[in-house]
Amino acid sequence: MQQRKSRNGYPRSFAHPRYWPTWLAIGAMHVAAWLPWQLKLWLGKAIGLAAWRFAKRRRHITETNIRLCFPERDERQQARLVRETFIANGIGILETATAWCRDPEHLRHRAIFKGQEHMERALAQGKGALIIGVHFSTLDIGGALHALFFRTDAVYRPHDNPLFDRFMTRARARLYDTNIDRHDLRGLVRCLKAGHAVWYSPDQDFGRDASVFAPFFGIDAATVRLTAKIARITGAPVMPLMYHRNPDDRTYTLEYLPPLEDFPSDDEIADAARVNAFIERAIRRHPEQYLWLHRRFKTRPEGEPGFY
Repeated sequence: MQQRKSRNGYPRSFAHPRYWPTWLAIGAMHVAAWLPWQLKLWLGKAIGLAAWRFAKRRRHITETNIRLCFPERDERQQARLVRETFIANGIGILETATAWCRDPEHLRHRAIFKGQEHMERALAQGKGALIIGVHFSTLDIGGALHALFFRTDAVYRPHDNPLFDRFMTRARARLYDTNIDRHDLRGLVRCLKAGHAVWYSPDQDFGRDASVFAPFFGIDAATVRLTAKIARITGAPVMPLMYHRNPDDRTYTLEYLPPLEDFPSDDEIADAARVNAFIERAIRRHPEQYLWLHRRFKTRPEGEPGFY
Protein backbone atom coordinates (compact mmCIF):
# COMPACT_ATOMS: atom_id res chain seq x y z
CA MET A 1 0.00 0.00 0.00
CA GLN A 2 1.41 3.38 -0.99
CA GLN A 3 2.22 5.76 1.87
CA ARG A 4 0.02 8.86 1.81
CA LYS A 5 2.00 12.05 1.65
CA SER A 6 1.42 15.63 2.72
CA ARG A 7 1.39 18.51 0.26
CA ASN A 8 5.15 19.07 0.43
CA GLY A 9 5.94 15.42 -0.27
CA TYR A 10 6.60 14.26 3.31
CA PRO A 11 4.77 11.19 4.67
CA ARG A 12 1.72 11.98 6.77
CA SER A 13 2.66 9.57 9.54
CA PHE A 14 5.44 10.79 11.82
CA ALA A 15 6.30 7.12 12.42
CA HIS A 16 7.56 6.82 8.84
CA PRO A 17 11.30 6.00 8.56
CA ARG A 18 11.88 9.27 6.72
CA TYR A 19 11.24 11.06 10.02
CA TRP A 20 13.61 8.95 12.11
CA PRO A 21 16.58 11.32 11.63
CA THR A 22 14.29 14.20 12.63
CA TRP A 23 13.23 12.38 15.80
CA LEU A 24 16.91 11.79 16.55
CA ALA A 25 17.69 15.49 16.06
CA ILE A 26 14.79 16.51 18.32
CA GLY A 27 15.95 14.08 20.99
CA ALA A 28 19.50 15.41 20.72
CA MET A 29 18.24 18.97 21.19
CA HIS A 30 16.37 17.97 24.35
CA VAL A 31 19.51 16.36 25.74
CA ALA A 32 21.71 19.28 24.71
CA ALA A 33 19.42 21.75 26.45
CA TRP A 34 20.29 20.22 29.84
CA LEU A 35 24.04 20.03 29.42
CA PRO A 36 26.27 22.16 31.67
CA TRP A 37 26.83 25.61 30.19
CA GLN A 38 30.55 25.17 29.56
CA LEU A 39 29.93 21.87 27.81
CA LYS A 40 27.35 23.54 25.59
CA LEU A 41 29.91 26.14 24.57
CA TRP A 42 32.50 23.47 23.83
CA LEU A 43 30.08 21.32 21.84
CA GLY A 44 28.76 24.33 19.92
CA LYS A 45 32.28 25.38 19.02
CA ALA A 46 33.04 21.85 17.81
CA ILE A 47 29.90 21.83 15.63
CA GLY A 48 30.82 25.21 14.22
CA LEU A 49 34.39 24.21 13.41
CA ALA A 50 33.18 21.00 11.76
CA ALA A 51 30.80 22.99 9.57
CA TRP A 52 33.57 25.51 8.80
CA ARG A 53 35.76 22.68 7.59
CA PHE A 54 33.24 20.53 5.71
CA ALA A 55 30.26 22.72 4.69
CA LYS A 56 32.06 24.13 1.68
CA ARG A 57 29.00 25.70 0.06
CA ARG A 58 28.04 27.60 3.22
CA ARG A 59 31.65 28.57 3.77
CA HIS A 60 31.81 30.01 0.26
CA ILE A 61 28.65 32.05 0.90
CA THR A 62 30.03 33.31 4.21
CA GLU A 63 33.39 34.22 2.70
CA THR A 64 31.64 36.11 -0.10
CA ASN A 65 29.40 38.06 2.29
CA ILE A 66 32.27 39.03 4.55
CA ARG A 67 34.50 40.03 1.65
CA LEU A 68 31.71 42.28 0.34
CA CYS A 69 30.73 43.81 3.68
CA PHE A 70 34.16 44.25 5.27
CA PRO A 71 36.48 45.37 2.46
CA GLU A 72 38.50 47.38 5.00
CA ARG A 73 39.73 44.11 6.55
CA ASP A 74 42.68 42.29 5.02
CA GLU A 75 42.43 38.65 3.91
CA ARG A 76 43.65 37.27 7.24
CA GLN A 77 41.12 39.32 9.21
CA GLN A 78 38.31 38.28 6.88
CA ALA A 79 39.29 34.62 7.19
CA ARG A 80 39.30 34.93 10.98
CA LEU A 81 35.81 36.44 10.91
CA VAL A 82 34.56 33.59 8.72
CA ARG A 83 35.86 31.05 11.22
CA GLU A 84 34.41 33.00 14.18
CA THR A 85 31.06 33.17 12.38
CA PHE A 86 30.86 29.39 12.08
CA ILE A 87 31.80 28.99 15.76
CA ALA A 88 29.15 31.51 16.86
CA ASN A 89 26.49 29.82 14.77
CA GLY A 90 27.52 26.41 16.12
CA ILE A 91 27.04 27.72 19.64
CA GLY A 92 23.74 29.16 18.42
CA ILE A 93 22.45 25.63 17.79
CA LEU A 94 22.93 24.81 21.47
CA GLU A 95 21.40 28.14 22.48
CA THR A 96 18.36 27.37 20.32
CA ALA A 97 18.03 23.95 21.93
CA THR A 98 18.11 25.60 25.35
CA ALA A 99 15.49 28.17 24.36
CA TRP A 100 13.14 25.61 22.86
CA CYS A 101 13.44 22.77 25.35
CA ARG A 102 13.71 24.44 28.77
CA ASP A 103 11.80 26.98 30.80
CA PRO A 104 13.38 30.35 29.94
CA GLU A 105 13.06 31.41 33.58
CA HIS A 106 16.30 29.59 34.31
CA LEU A 107 18.03 32.04 31.95
CA ARG A 108 16.84 35.22 33.66
CA HIS A 109 20.13 35.75 35.49
CA ARG A 110 21.91 35.76 32.13
CA ALA A 111 19.93 38.71 30.73
CA ILE A 112 21.14 42.31 30.75
CA PHE A 113 18.24 44.39 29.43
CA LYS A 114 18.64 48.03 28.45
CA GLY A 115 16.20 50.56 27.04
CA GLN A 116 13.07 48.85 28.32
CA GLU A 117 11.52 52.27 28.84
CA HIS A 118 11.39 52.78 25.07
CA MET A 119 9.22 49.70 24.61
CA GLU A 120 7.04 50.58 27.59
CA ARG A 121 6.33 54.04 26.15
CA ALA A 122 5.64 52.58 22.71
CA LEU A 123 3.15 50.03 24.01
CA ALA A 124 1.42 52.69 26.10
CA GLN A 125 0.26 54.30 22.85
CA GLY A 126 -2.05 51.33 22.28
CA LYS A 127 -0.99 50.73 18.67
CA GLY A 128 1.24 47.75 19.34
CA ALA A 129 4.91 47.74 18.44
CA LEU A 130 6.76 46.24 15.48
CA ILE A 131 10.09 44.91 16.78
CA ILE A 132 12.94 44.82 14.28
CA GLY A 133 14.82 41.65 15.11
CA VAL A 134 17.96 40.52 13.30
CA HIS A 135 19.03 37.02 12.24
CA PHE A 136 21.81 36.59 14.77
CA SER A 137 22.90 33.17 15.98
CA THR A 138 21.30 34.26 19.27
CA LEU A 139 17.88 34.75 17.67
CA ASP A 140 15.96 32.13 19.63
CA ILE A 141 17.69 32.52 22.96
CA GLY A 142 17.27 36.27 22.53
CA GLY A 143 13.56 35.72 21.99
CA ALA A 144 13.35 33.52 25.07
CA LEU A 145 15.05 36.17 27.20
CA HIS A 146 12.85 38.91 25.72
CA ALA A 147 9.75 36.89 26.62
CA LEU A 148 10.72 37.12 30.29
CA PHE A 149 10.15 40.88 30.17
CA PHE A 150 7.56 41.54 27.45
CA ARG A 151 4.71 39.48 26.06
CA THR A 152 5.35 39.19 22.35
CA ASP A 153 4.01 37.67 19.14
CA ALA A 154 6.48 36.49 16.52
CA VAL A 155 6.59 36.17 12.74
CA TYR A 156 8.19 32.93 11.57
CA ARG A 157 8.92 30.89 8.47
CA PRO A 158 7.32 27.41 8.61
CA HIS A 159 9.84 24.59 8.27
CA ASP A 160 9.52 22.33 5.22
CA ASN A 161 9.77 19.21 7.43
CA PRO A 162 6.32 18.87 9.07
CA LEU A 163 7.65 17.06 12.14
CA PHE A 164 10.38 19.60 12.82
CA ASP A 165 7.87 22.39 12.12
CA ARG A 166 5.54 20.98 14.78
CA PHE A 167 8.43 20.75 17.25
CA MET A 168 9.55 24.31 16.47
CA THR A 169 6.10 25.91 16.65
CA ARG A 170 5.23 24.13 19.91
CA ALA A 171 8.51 25.28 21.42
CA ARG A 172 7.97 28.86 20.31
CA ALA A 173 4.36 28.76 21.49
CA ARG A 174 5.76 28.57 25.04
CA LEU A 175 7.64 31.80 24.43
CA TYR A 176 5.32 33.87 22.27
CA ASP A 177 1.60 34.54 22.54
CA THR A 178 1.01 34.08 18.80
CA ASN A 179 3.21 32.58 16.08
CA ILE A 180 2.40 34.28 12.77
CA ASP A 181 3.24 32.69 9.43
CA ARG A 182 5.35 35.19 7.48
CA HIS A 183 2.81 35.06 4.64
CA ASP A 184 -0.08 35.95 6.98
CA LEU A 185 -0.09 39.74 6.65
CA ARG A 186 -3.65 39.99 7.95
CA GLY A 187 -2.73 38.06 11.07
CA LEU A 188 0.27 40.32 11.67
CA VAL A 189 -1.81 43.46 11.26
CA ARG A 190 -4.52 42.04 13.51
CA CYS A 191 -2.02 41.42 16.32
CA LEU A 192 -0.60 44.93 16.08
CA LYS A 193 -4.05 46.53 16.03
CA ALA A 194 -4.84 44.55 19.18
CA GLY A 195 -1.95 46.39 20.85
CA HIS A 196 0.54 43.51 20.78
CA ALA A 197 4.30 43.67 20.30
CA VAL A 198 5.33 41.63 17.24
CA TRP A 199 8.88 40.38 16.62
CA TYR A 200 9.69 40.66 12.93
CA SER A 201 12.99 40.12 11.07
CA PRO A 202 13.28 41.99 7.73
CA ASP A 203 16.95 41.26 7.03
CA GLN A 204 16.72 38.45 4.46
CA ASP A 205 16.39 38.44 0.68
CA PHE A 206 12.79 37.63 -0.26
CA GLY A 207 13.22 38.29 -3.96
CA ARG A 208 12.64 41.11 -6.41
CA ASP A 209 8.84 41.27 -6.24
CA ALA A 210 8.72 41.88 -2.49
CA SER A 211 11.67 44.25 -2.32
CA VAL A 212 13.34 47.50 -3.22
CA PHE A 213 17.10 47.90 -3.52
CA ALA A 214 18.60 49.82 -0.61
CA PRO A 215 22.16 50.09 0.70
CA PHE A 216 23.38 47.52 3.19
CA PHE A 217 27.08 47.66 4.06
CA GLY A 218 27.43 49.89 1.00
CA ILE A 219 25.87 47.33 -1.37
CA ASP A 220 22.46 47.54 -2.99
CA ALA A 221 20.51 44.76 -1.30
CA ALA A 222 16.99 43.53 -1.97
CA THR A 223 15.13 44.81 1.10
CA VAL A 224 11.50 44.03 1.88
CA ARG A 225 8.96 46.83 1.56
CA LEU A 226 6.79 45.24 4.22
CA THR A 227 8.26 47.03 7.26
CA ALA A 228 7.08 50.44 6.07
CA LYS A 229 3.80 49.00 4.77
CA ILE A 230 2.93 47.47 8.13
CA ALA A 231 3.81 50.68 9.97
CA ARG A 232 1.64 52.69 7.57
CA ILE A 233 -1.37 50.37 7.90
CA THR A 234 -1.28 50.06 11.68
CA GLY A 235 0.44 53.18 12.96
CA ALA A 236 2.58 50.92 15.14
CA PRO A 237 5.95 52.32 16.22
CA VAL A 238 8.92 50.46 14.76
CA MET A 239 11.24 49.40 17.58
CA PRO A 240 14.90 48.55 16.88
CA LEU A 241 16.14 45.76 19.16
CA MET A 242 19.79 44.73 19.55
CA TYR A 243 20.73 41.46 21.25
CA HIS A 244 23.97 39.54 21.43
CA ARG A 245 26.06 37.11 23.45
CA ASN A 246 28.55 38.98 25.60
CA PRO A 247 32.32 38.30 25.50
CA ASP A 248 32.05 36.29 28.74
CA ASP A 249 29.97 33.71 26.79
CA ARG A 250 27.64 33.46 29.77
CA THR A 251 25.40 36.52 29.57
CA TYR A 252 23.36 38.28 26.91
CA THR A 253 22.57 41.92 26.35
CA LEU A 254 19.26 43.04 24.90
CA GLU A 255 18.85 46.73 24.15
CA TYR A 256 15.92 48.71 22.79
CA LEU A 257 16.64 51.91 20.94
CA PRO A 258 14.01 54.65 20.55
CA PRO A 259 11.44 53.98 17.81
CA LEU A 260 12.25 55.13 14.30
CA GLU A 261 11.08 58.73 13.95
CA ASP A 262 8.93 59.93 11.05
CA PHE A 263 8.62 56.38 9.80
CA PRO A 264 7.34 55.52 7.29
CA SER A 265 7.95 58.35 4.86
CA ASP A 266 6.76 58.77 1.28
CA ASP A 267 10.01 57.25 -0.01
CA GLU A 268 10.06 53.46 0.21
CA ILE A 269 13.76 53.26 -0.69
CA ALA A 270 14.67 55.72 2.06
CA ASP A 271 12.53 53.73 4.52
CA ALA A 272 14.25 50.49 3.55
CA ALA A 273 17.65 52.19 3.87
CA ARG A 274 16.82 53.32 7.42
CA VAL A 275 15.92 49.78 8.44
CA ASN A 276 19.10 48.45 6.86
CA ALA A 277 21.17 51.13 8.60
CA PHE A 278 19.94 49.95 11.99
CA ILE A 279 20.57 46.29 11.11
CA GLU A 280 24.08 47.13 9.94
CA ARG A 281 24.71 49.04 13.16
CA ALA A 282 23.57 46.05 15.20
CA ILE A 283 25.74 43.66 13.21
CA ARG A 284 28.87 45.78 13.54
CA ARG A 285 28.74 45.38 17.32
CA HIS A 286 29.31 41.62 17.04
CA PRO A 287 29.68 40.74 13.35
CA GLU A 288 30.63 37.12 14.03
CA GLN A 289 27.20 36.45 15.54
CA TYR A 290 25.29 37.33 12.37
CA LEU A 291 23.92 34.65 10.03
CA TRP A 292 26.37 35.33 7.21
CA LEU A 293 25.71 31.78 6.03
CA HIS A 294 22.65 32.90 4.05
CA ARG A 295 22.75 34.57 0.64
CA ARG A 296 21.87 38.10 1.69
CA PHE A 297 22.75 39.51 -1.74
CA LYS A 298 21.13 36.75 -3.81
CA THR A 299 18.87 39.10 -5.81
CA ARG A 300 20.74 41.68 -7.86
CA PRO A 301 19.55 44.75 -9.78
CA GLU A 302 18.82 44.13 -13.44
CA GLY A 303 21.97 43.57 -15.43
CA GLU A 304 24.28 42.94 -12.44
CA PRO A 305 26.01 39.55 -12.14
CA GLY A 306 25.43 37.41 -9.07
CA PHE A 307 27.91 37.24 -6.21
CA TYR A 308 27.59 33.56 -5.31
